[in-house]
Amino acid sequence: MSEVPGELVFYYRQGCHLCDDMWQQLLELGVRPRAVDIDRDPELQARFGSLIPVLMRGDRELCRYFLDPSVLDG
Repeated sequence: MSEVPGELVFYYRQGCHLCDDMWQQLLELGVRPRAVDIDRDPELQARFGSLIPVLMRGDRELCRYFLDPSVLDG
C-alpha cells in the first residue's frame, strides 16, 4: 500500500475502543483522515499488531493510542 506524502491516515481495527475514541475525537475536530483497517492487509497486521490506533501523515507517525490535537496543526 503506497502512502501519499502529507496524507493523513488513521490505522485502526474493528472493535478497538481506543480506535473508536480517537476516530470520534477526530470527527469532533472536523478532521476526516483516510481510515485503514489493518486487518484487511497482512503487512499492516504485521507492522502494527496491537499498537493501534495510529495517526500518520505520510510516513511520519503523529500519535498512537490517544489523540494529541496539537499534531494536527503542523
